[in-house]
Amino acid sequence: MLNDPMVLILMYFVLPVWLIAGFADWLCHRATHIESTTGAKESLIHLLMFAEVGIPLLAAMFLEVNSLIIAMMIILFLVHEATAIWDVRYATTARTVSPIEQHVHSFLEMIPLMGLVSVVSLHWGQFLALFGFGPEKARIGLAWKEQQLPVAYIATVMTVILLFELLPYAEEFFRGLRANSGRLVPPKARRKQSR
Repeated sequence: MLNDPMVLILMYFVLPVWLIAGFADWLCHRATHIESTTGAKESLIHLLMFAEVGIPLLAAMFLEVNSLIIAMMIILFLVHEATAIWDVRYATTARTVSPIEQHVHSFLEMIPLMGLVSVVSLHWGQFLALFGFGPEKARIGLAWKEQQLPVAYIATVMTVILLFELLPYAEEFFRGLRANSGRLVPPKARRKQSR
């Protein structure tokens, strides 16, 4: 498995680019004072999108990829795209989404697609089986990977996710609540939404 170029691309290119883009997006939010513009509500949307991409990521890292996992990845990718539209629609009610942030968003939308397409290409038989095609039977079940990823790789990825994704976005959420006396939506965003 670790000799397959597609697996190596997923591990050492696709995932790191996604993590870098996620942290860059947090920096963009901080630069536009999200706490006083769109507040904790937008941060909750960001945490939701994190979960929508994080669940398939964890599944691909720890579980045998089969038709069930591929179906879940496809569904959560589509849900993530819908949530991303909701996010930008809400964000633009009260803060400026700069060209740099828009460019970062393009990475945050396309990298999960790139990951999904890569996983599908690695498990083409199970992808076809999901739709009733090909020689394989669709496997619908959860099982740990027979050949787990290296422990050092998993520890590094999980540490980076915690330090540069989860904690920054949680900080963003609590900063938004603090700035608005515990309210999810700041006055500026409420005024814009009521128009």
